[in-house]
Amino acid sequence: MRFWFDTEFIEDGRTIDLLSIGIVAEDGRTYYAEPLEADWSRASPWVQENVIPFMEGKRTPRKLIADQIKEFCGEKPVFWAYYADYDWVALCQLYGTMMDLPEGWPKYCRDVKQLADSIGNPIFKRLTGQTHHALDDALWVRDFHVFLEGK
Repeated sequence: MRFWFDTEFIEDGRTIDLLSIGIVAEDGRTYYAEPLEADWSRASPWVQENVIPFMEGKRTPRKLIADQIKEFCGEKPVFWAYYADYDWVALCQLYGTMMDLPEGWPKYCRDVKQLADSIGNPIFKRLTGQTHHALDDALWVRDFHVFLEGK
C-alpha cells in the first residue's frame, strides 16, 4: 500500500529534530503525531513563525510514535513525500538507524517532486489545508501525486 507523508522539523545543518509527522494511507486513513522529546527551544525564527503556531500540542513519546506508525503502515509500505530527503531521514530516525527500520520496509522513499520534474512540473495549487502542518501537507502530497499520475 502507498503512504504519503510529511514532517515538520528543526534542522541546523547537522541534525534534524522531528516536530511533527503526518501520514495518509492509500485507503484514506490518516495519522498525525508530535514527538514529546522535540527540543522546541532550538527552533529557528522561521519555524517559530511558520510551523509551531499550527501544531496541535498533543505530544507523544517517539517510541510510541514509531510503534504506531509501524502498525499504521504494515509490513510492505511504499512511501512518497515531496522534497523527500529530510522527511525520510526524520521518519527513519524514529527507529534508530536505517538498518533498524521495521522488517519489510524499503530503505528509500519515493519523491513526488522528482516525479513532477520528470513530466515537466505541471502546476498544482493547494486548495485546502494549512501549509506547514504535517498532516495537511501529507494530504496535499497525496493529491498532487494523484494529479501527476493523471498527466
